[in-house]
Amino acid sequence: MQKKLLVILSLVSSIMLIGCGKTKAGFKYELADVHPVAGRQGVCSEKGCYWVSGSTTLTKYDSSWNLISENTEPFEGYTLEVNHIGDIDVYNNELYLGVEYFSDGEGKNIQVAVYDGDTLELKRVFPFRSDTGQLECSGIAVDPVSRTVYMTSWIDDESSNYLYMYDLDTGDYKGKLKMDPVPQWLQGIACFNGSLYVTCDDGNADNDEPDHMYRIDISGDKDIGKVIPEKAFDDVIKQGEIEGLTFDEDHRQLLLLYNRGAKIVAGMPKGFYEGYSEEIHEVFVYDIVEER
Repeated sequence: MQKKLLVILSLVSSIMLIGCGKTKAGFKYELADVHPVAGRQGVCSEKGCYWVSGSTTLTKYDSSWNLISENTEPFEGYTLEVNHIGDIDVYNNELYLGVEYFSDGEGKNIQVAVYDGDTLELKRVFPFRSDTGQLECSGIAVDPVSRTVYMTSWIDDESSNYLYMYDLDTGDYKGKLKMDPVPQWLQGIACFNGSLYVTCDDGNADNDEPDHMYRIDISGDKDIGKVIPEKAFDDVIKQGEIEGLTFDEDHRQLLLLYNRGAKIVAGMPKGFYEGYSEEIHEVFVYDIVEER
């Protein structure tokens, strides 16, 4: 109940701002295609290739979504115990992962990890700052313009009011960005057209309520990002759990990873809805048809 109340208050605040003409959704999206994939966490794209993360896997696809390579043991080479990958991003054929040990809604041993885009093997890890207040990592995004790596936190806690920032070149911690109003249950993050976009598991699949994407305006106060409702995903095959996202700038498309079929408890699949014997993972491809 507390979660729902916070979500409603956040949406009301954002809608009031939109009504005053201060903020508005950036684009209109039209569903163009759907691709089944082998992973439930994140998606990213670069130069005609696509990568998908599962909680414990990495896969690479070509431009037609044919499987090119796969790593089913991505945690080799770590000094700290990790078991979970969230949403991912790619820059210059290097994959950026938020890696952690995740269990029953809590995370620890959070790390920014960089993998080779071809071999899907670990290359290096950023030194994590444990004093930042970050308690979980559900997604990661690279902004080449500001040379910043952004990290999200999923848990329902004050620590999830912020995006955590690291320097793309040095790996040093750069600070945190306060979101206003605060979206709930962040799953993925991406940079596009000068803004940040986040997906939130703030719907209720039991009631056929859609999850949402929000745009974060970072053009003003460097310490605060204004959050604007961007899209409700009421056009997916069946309501389930929203996950990561990316923008394919070459094709001017939004790619969204969505799961259906599994019942999610404390962020983890536990059992299935009627008619399902397994969880289905799909990337929904949306054409960005016009700027609003």
